[in-house]
Amino acid sequence: MSYVDGFIFAVPNANREQFRKHAQSAAHIFKEFGALSIAECWGDDVPDGKLTSFPMAVKLKEDETVVFSWIIWPSRQVRDEGMQKVMADPRLSPETNPMPFDGQRMVFGGFEMIVSA
Repeated sequence: MSYVDGFIFAVPNANREQFRKHAQSAAHIFKEFGALSIAECWGDDVPDGKLTSFPMAVKLKEDETVVFSWIIWPSRQVRDEGMQKVMADPRLSPETNPMPFDGQRMVFGGFEMIVSA
């Protein structure tokens, strides 16, 4: 079954279009190295929580929006190999394609898919 990388992070509202362009160019590179699909979703209905929430997890500031993203890979092995290539690719270096958000507040993880409907 497929393997999924999941991400949540905060993007300044003023950087929405810059983020969209950044994500679109990165998606092509991820797919080049084996990803099946990439989704980048701009928060629209992301409530604050009392104990936990997306806004709390990324320490959301007033002028930011939560972004929820995932990458689907054919397998963990393809993901591990592809991610190494992506991280080494100069097209995604901070000098060439800087992230338009604070990467230190990104929450991420890899997940083995157990149900797909």
